[in-house]
Amino acid sequence: MPASDPLRNLGVRMTSRGGEARVWSEHATAMELCLFDERDAAWLGNSVPMTREPSGVWVGRSKLLVPGMRYSIRATGPTGPTHAFDPSRNLIDPYARGLARTTSGEWRSYVQDDAFDWGDVVKPKIPLDHTVLYETHVRGLTRANPSVPEELRGTYAGLAHESTIAYLKDLGVTTVELLPIHQSVSEQRLIKQGLVNYWGYNTLNFFTPQSSYASRAAQVGGTGAVLREFKGMVRLLHEAGLEVVLDVVYNHTAEEGPGGPTTSLRGLDNASYYRQMDDGDYIDVTGCGNTVNFALPAAQRLVLDSLRYWANEVQIDGFRFDLAATLGRDENVDFDPEHPLLDAILHDPALEGVKMIAEPWDVGMGGWQVGNFPDGFQEWNDGYRDRARDFWLTDVAAARHHGSAAQGIGGFARRLAGSAHVFSEKRGPLASVNFITAHDGFTMADLTAYNQKHNLGNGENNRDGTDNNHSFNHGVEGPTSDTDVLHSRRKAIRNLLGTLLLSAGVPMLTAGDEYGRSQRGNNNAYCLDSELTWLSWGKREPWQEDLWKVAQRLLRLRHENPALRPVRFGRFGETVPSSNQMDWYNTEGLSMSDRDWNSPTARTLQYVAASTPEVEEFNRILLIVHGMEDDITVTLPEHADVTGYTLLWDSATDDLSSAELEHGPGSELLMSGTSMRLFRAH
Repeated sequence: MPASDPLRNLGVRMTSRGGEARVWSEHATAMELCLFDERDAAWLGNSVPMTREPSGVWVGRSKLLVPGMRYSIRATGPTGPTHAFDPSRNLIDPYARGLARTTSGEWRSYVQDDAFDWGDVVKPKIPLDHTVLYETHVRGLTRANPSVPEELRGTYAGLAHESTIAYLKDLGVTTVELLPIHQSVSEQRLIKQGLVNYWGYNTLNFFTPQSSYASRAAQVGGTGAVLREFKGMVRLLHEAGLEVVLDVVYNHTAEEGPGGPTTSLRGLDNASYYRQMDDGDYIDVTGCGNTVNFALPAAQRLVLDSLRYWANEVQIDGFRFDLAATLGRDENVDFDPEHPLLDAILHDPALEGVKMIAEPWDVGMGGWQVGNFPDGFQEWNDGYRDRARDFWLTDVAAARHHGSAAQGIGGFARRLAGSAHVFSEKRGPLASVNFITAHDGFTMADLTAYNQKHNLGNGENNRDGTDNNHSFNHGVEGPTSDTDVLHSRRKAIRNLLGTLLLSAGVPMLTAGDEYGRSQRGNNNAYCLDSELTWLSWGKREPWQEDLWKVAQRLLRLRHENPALRPVRFGRFGETVPSSNQMDWYNTEGLSMSDRDWNSPTARTLQYVAASTPEVEEFNRILLIVHGMEDDITVTLPEHADVTGYTLLWDSATDDLSSAELEHGPGSELLMSGTSMRLFRAH
């Protein structure tokens, strides 16, 4: 940042004259720095008038403003429908790196001691083509794990426990993507219902880790101890070669709608920080009550400074931006892919090499922006999710009930090959974060077991959560002992896992899907902190252990076969480094015709992909996909330079020990209904 930048050094800094607090507000007419007694955070010990710089930055200095001090900001300003100033209200400094609470539940900012010994541990810097994201919840991952000491279960320290790290490494994922860990609170509505915001998408402060995810010992030690435990978690994960990506919620805050709690931005400058009409009504494109105004330079700077802090001082490897379209909305609330904030996120030298993942939509007009983010962002690909679900679930249901699937295999194949129709050639297949499930929606097992959501436990009479699940219960809603139904469900899960982990792009696996975790049909369990949402560890059935081994094998095969993970899109007739050369064959081993691509009854293809080496050895694979429930005989393609095919995986079985592994070009083999097979071509 240039020295002349008027928004530099916001928050608290130590100077030769003591501590200095810098807070931005365009409309405030007075501001006060309040310092509280070290033994009682509710007792005001001292207050300092703050002075305004021409840029709108208010500055307060005190020799008492040192690490360990609890403080707040009080702001005075004009009245009117767009303002919410109250000089008696203690507000959180938006840049506070720690938070403390009074006995009455009020929040106080805290001057943090950021010292931490990182030793010689550095970020793993895993290349995107080798990255496998594992989306999980800090608390839910280990809360029920008996291998973690009881006092550490459900905590940062529990996530960093040797047994948790061993599990992640054995599975084969590379990057842990954590649901929000910024300090959050539950919405007023949930509190009245006796529920909690378990997922944490209701951020109170963008610089402070959630205290309730720390061990009891760290919580007693205060916000500094919580931060040290969090950094210790990052260090241990990095030491094991695992990356940490944070799901960050900058699009709205926990202040909710105009009648919600005023804790920070609203009290400092409601008219500037939040999008609103002249009458004070909020323009809400997030569905969460408020929308941060990212046409405002101070709001842009707040996000950038938060990202810099986590990426550098806490050594975070990447970020997943919740409702990222909101971050790219201009002064007219229109999405702009060249928005200054999006551009700054990608080109800030302090964020070089950091993974940036966009959830490329919000709920406002023009909010669906998949494929439209600038080069450098990866994007959640909801089209991939829906097409994969349809191919293996709703299309199969349609064929079972009506004799014909709703669509052919062509759209599925485009997703399998990297969604080139969505992402530009410049961005390539790695712009796509492929996922079939996420925290929001059915688990993978529930996709195969429920046609409808079952959300009564959320307290909204089953109104919440999507009704568009693209799921198929295979004939019975929910739990069953019918062996045929169970067989079909479990094969469908294997097909979904195989699709996810063998597709071009960056795969994201939702925690628990690797062993068939169920939420009993709840597709919106955001408010339930219980065994329903925690990973189970000691109660898994034999089929779940078998499924875990399938996921592990698929992850290993992905790692071993670069043809499955191209960096660039190929171009016909050219050799593009680190792409793959693709050839497509039908059941007879002949080139695909229009009918083969589009017929709802001809839902079988053979996909040969050959890598174009740049940094790895040459590799070629054959993937066969069969999307109908009847068995079918296929003739393996006679492909140039291929002398044989070695079977690596078959979704129709958990065990290849009795399978014929070696096959020649032109030979026939029987494909089980709705199944996939992966071969290495040689």
